[in-house]
Amino acid sequence: MMDSIQLTGLRAYGYTGVLPEEKKIGQWFEVELTLWMDLTLAGQSDRLRDTHDYVSLAQATQTLIQTATFDLIESLASAIAQKALDQDLRLTQVRVKLIKLRPPIPDFGGQVAIDITRARTPSA
Repeated sequence: MMDSIQLTGLRAYGYTGVLPEEKKIGQWFEVELTLWMDLTLAGQSDRLRDTHDYVSLAQATQTLIQTATFDLIESLASAIAQKALDQDLRLTQVRVKLIKLRPPIPDFGGQVAIDITRARTPSA
């Protein structure tokens, strides 16, 4: 069994979308992250350096949402996943659930979400 750290309710205002108004006016996005890594040492040592710095990842994720100019939320979700894997080599896998809170769909009051999981690829 692998341990995980979960961040939920992470929100940022961004400009990802296919429609011109999405790129110009923007919209709110919400992210849920699950980060898999062995937390045994952190549980024993009680030292921050032995776990993942999720504060730094939360800030990096918000910045990416605020500054990215992707057409597709699939691309933004993939960029968030890659950012997490690049930030901490101890992460073995990351799950990104990216939610477009108010998609511009006529007569639709729901949300649209992309849910991806990416694993670290072994070095060649």
